[in-house]
Amino acid sequence: MGKYGNLAQDIVKNIGGKGNVISLTHCITRLRFKLKDESKAKDDVLKNMDGVVTVMKSGGQYQVVIGNHVPEVYADVMPLLGLEDGASQQEEEAPSGNLFNRFIDIISGIFQPILGIMAACGMVKGLNALFVALGLYGDACGGYLILNSIGDGLFHFLPLFLGYTAAKKFNMKPMIGLVIGAIMCYPSIQGSALSTGGEALYTLFSGTMFESAVYTDFFGIPLIAMDYTGTVVPVIFVVYFASKCEKFFGKFIPDLVKFFFVPMLTLLVAIPAGLLVIGPLASFASTVIAEAVMSVRDFSPMLAGAIVGLTWQILVIFGLHWGFIPVYINNIMTNGYDNVMMPFFACTFATSAVVLAIFFKTKNKQMKELALPNFISGIFGVTEPAIYGILLPLKKPFIISCIAGGIGGGFYGAFNFRKFMMGGMGIFEFPAMIEPDGGMGNLIVAVVGVILTMAIAFAATMVFYKEEEPAAAGAQCPAAAQGKREGAQGAITKRFEIASPMAGKVLKLETIHDDAFASGVLGKGAAILPERGEVFAPADGVVSTLFPTLHAIGMETDDGAELLIHIGLDTVQLEGKGFEAMVSQGERVKQGQLLVKFDMDYITSQGFCLETPVLVVNSDDYLEVAESKEEQMLPGIPLLTVVA
Repeated sequence: MGKYGNLAQDIVKNIGGKGNVISLTHCITRLRFKLKDESKAKDDVLKNMDGVVTVMKSGGQYQVVIGNHVPEVYADVMPLLGLEDGASQQEEEAPSGNLFNRFIDIISGIFQPILGIMAACGMVKGLNALFVALGLYGDACGGYLILNSIGDGLFHFLPLFLGYTAAKKFNMKPMIGLVIGAIMCYPSIQGSALSTGGEALYTLFSGTMFESAVYTDFFGIPLIAMDYTGTVVPVIFVVYFASKCEKFFGKFIPDLVKFFFVPMLTLLVAIPAGLLVIGPLASFASTVIAEAVMSVRDFSPMLAGAIVGLTWQILVIFGLHWGFIPVYINNIMTNGYDNVMMPFFACTFATSAVVLAIFFKTKNKQMKELALPNFISGIFGVTEPAIYGILLPLKKPFIISCIAGGIGGGFYGAFNFRKFMMGGMGIFEFPAMIEPDGGMGNLIVAVVGVILTMAIAFAATMVFYKEEEPAAAGAQCPAAAQGKREGAQGAITKRFEIASPMAGKVLKLETIHDDAFASGVLGKGAAILPERGEVFAPADGVVSTLFPTLHAIGMETDDGAELLIHIGLDTVQLEGKGFEAMVSQGERVKQGQLLVKFDMDYITSQGFCLETPVLVVNSDDYLEVAESKEEQMLPGIPLLTVVA
């Protein structure tokens, strides 16, 4: 249970209990319940709860208005209801900000549901290897086999889990994502299985780094042999592509047969595309990276080691590290050792040291509980839970771990660090670093490199990582604070205008037919009753949020105002029908640029009100947000004046 656990329990209790709930979704500000009997819900009690803005009933939904932290409350309510997250269509807020932040949001969102079990499996896998190394039992006994299946099962069939979580992240039916993951783990299509069928039919790209044997084809199209078990990137991209297919087919397949025709067509298009195009492209990208490192090593082993150490975790995130595996195996089999891939060894301990530093430095109880098992898992060689669960979301620790890994990798490259046999992970790789003649020089290099890397990573995290403190009540943004400082000297520092995003009649916010917006608790502003189905950018800035249902647009203006344009009331229930986006999330726009088109006739024919709130959601950061006195608006005419 999260920090809103008590509020979640009170909400469930006062909506009539778990048994009164049919389904639950959420939008930008409110929990949207479908109840069996709305009369069982205690409206007055809910309205007076700390953490609840108000209660509304509309469109067959019982709406509990929470505010901007509604996703966190939703996450605490769902377990109390015993509903499957994603069983009902959920309006999720898409990631905002620059490309890197959006990528982090997607990766974190996909891995978050399985982080705990990943850490647990990693610890079991490491402990099993430790017990074998200590001689408690052998690696041929049944005990080892069962414990190894516990430790390795999730990682071997990772595409199944990621297919499910990625589908939820991309607003696709989760079971379709699960099926995609299962197909990509299907034994008969793995490269190792295809290659056992005899000689290759022919070879593609002969004489190049992309040379690929083809053992079968898909109706004449060559199927390049690849193993997808344990991989990350291919399934995520295939599910993303499939989510677009599902949405496309859902638009024109008749409702009578949509239940099975949409999944069937989605799989028939997405899977061949994934196996014929997406998977091979990932393989080729890995090959390019491996060849590049080999070329650099010919010039400078230290530089090549530093590059491997610096970029290894980034390669792991994208699944491109698999390109080094053939180089690693070939080197051991032909040379008796590998010194090309092994600089990555520093990254394992850089990650572990950063996580350990976070454990000592953080005041967040949940972070401490997550950090310790991830540290243990990391020194045993399983770093994915730490990367996806801690380092990536916090950003700076991830950068620190990469830099420390690069320094350790450079050290290993300079001293020709080698591994002489395959097997082992993390600290259990040390025996494989003893020289065949019994010499310990290479093992000493390994240990010194680990100590050096961990010391740098731990110290850098303790010095440079600053945990973000929760904003104090009443705290203001820097712009607002600056405005007050200069205001005390008798001058208002800044005044800017927000133009009208549409043509229509201006309405006082408090007069519209939605208590949550009318109360002003979600932000100050005005509303417009539109005369044309077009929404234009009210200022220069970035489209920070474009909801999947296209009924609401968030913008962050260059002046720092966070805007919300909500087209109509309760129009989330239209699930995007009647709306057409002309921009994408994260896109920079100019004032007056067309953002969204909407069909006014269709929306009103479905019984929805077109009153459109235009809010400055961070209005508490400003001294005043004043609406225009004009009764009619055209796009570009000032609607709101913001004083900072």
